Amino acid sequence: MASLTLEGTPKTPFVQFDEETGLLELRGRSIPENSIEFFKPLIDWVDRYSRSPQARTSLHVQLEYFNTSSSKCILDLFKKLESLRAGGNEVTVLWHYEQDDEDMLEAGEDYAGIINIPFKMIQIEDAGGHH
Repeated sequence: MASLTLEGTPKTPFVQFDEETGLLELRGRSIPENSIEFFKPLIDWVDRYSRSPQARTSLHVQLEYFNTSSSKCILDLFKKLESLRAGGNEVTVLWHYEQDDEDMLEAGEDYAGIINIPFKMIQIEDAGGHH
């Protein structure tokens, strides 16, 4: 099975899922025309990865913005990881948010409240200039 890498666009996030390190990254904006279509390969990848995962898996989420339909797909992605963790593997979600971005912090806390995976909230220093 191969790693999954997608270049980010103005509407879709940069994705790098590495099956050799167990490091999964999602960064940027997620407002695709069709969220389900965009996220399906990601969710399928995690499904396949779950069959022979690393001892430790960590998902880094650093999204500037995502739309409602993406949020549902992100939840599905977390659910896949939740069942991986239920199988006895170590899984962590690292939720990166900018200092002044209350919405992103709240979104992360909402997910943390529904999903049985340890979440780490990581505040990024505001780079400025993109508000």
